[in-house]
Amino acid sequence: MFVVTGAGPVGWTVAEQLAAAGHRVRVLTRSGSGPIHPRVERIAVDVSSPARLGELFRDARAVFHCIHGSQYTANAWAAELPGAEQTVLAAAAEAGAVVVFPESLYSYSEPARTMREDSPREARGGKRGIRTALLRARAASATDTVSVVASDFFGPRVLGAHAGERMLKPVLAGRRLLVVGSADQPHSFTYVPDLAAAMIRAAQDPSLWNRVWHAPTGPAASQRAMAAAFAAAAGMRGPRVAGVPGWALRALGAVSPGTRELAETLYQFEYPFVMDSQASEAALGLQPTPLAQAAAATVAWWGNQGR
Repeated sequence: MFVVTGAGPVGWTVAEQLAAAGHRVRVLTRSGSGPIHPRVERIAVDVSSPARLGELFRDARAVFHCIHGSQYTANAWAAELPGAEQTVLAAAAEAGAVVVFPESLYSYSEPARTMREDSPREARGGKRGIRTALLRARAASATDTVSVVASDFFGPRVLGAHAGERMLKPVLAGRRLLVVGSADQPHSFTYVPDLAAAMIRAAQDPSLWNRVWHAPTGPAASQRAMAAAFAAAAGMRGPRVAGVPGWALRALGAVSPGTRELAETLYQFEYPFVMDSQASEAALGLQPTPLAQAAAATVAWWGNQGR
């Protein structure tokens, strides 16, 4: 039996893959949401509260902790994420379960270089510093953990992301696409089903625990190339793409808190932002899904939602 906390695109996909492989899955969310499947048990619970976690984690082989902050702000992350992680780690220790985390590239302190598994993760300040602190706390925990790093998500169920609805909606509507920063800088994008598969594989092999791995991620592609891949999958012409310059977003951030939070990570789109997953692919025995295939699955999911 496996436990999944959260039913966003990562948690949902992890639960789906586990159930498809024949495992029992318990999905914990505040709303009781999650995949509808005979092997999936959906329970409404606040996982930041320890009251019920001992019972719900009992007999779990692994816990996939896939919740995220209620808002995309450093304040929300600082207030919510560290405490929730410590609660989950403590309950998992009692159950004897490893905790597997999806992780981002925010903590990498030399993002101008290709980011590998052994690259320094010492970023400070804001949301980047919070991710650094979370990784340190996991490393210091007596509970076994695995962190699987991904770059910007795309794939089925991915909405609030640069290659999610911000890109898919205009591309599939044949409209002009505006992207953050440069449309042509190389940028790594991770297909969520590949991240889920890596998390599941890492959970099942103790020799992979207490490490940071990279989700299998294909060659870096520009935002323009990603949009073209989605358009091709939909049988459409490539869209017109324009980048919103950093100075404009920074200026708007002076009066817009949401834009200010986005501007904090502009470095990811103004310059090359590339991760390498070759070492992890070899250790996990996995390969990234080719972009054309991943784009086709993403577009098909959007079509099935009537979006």
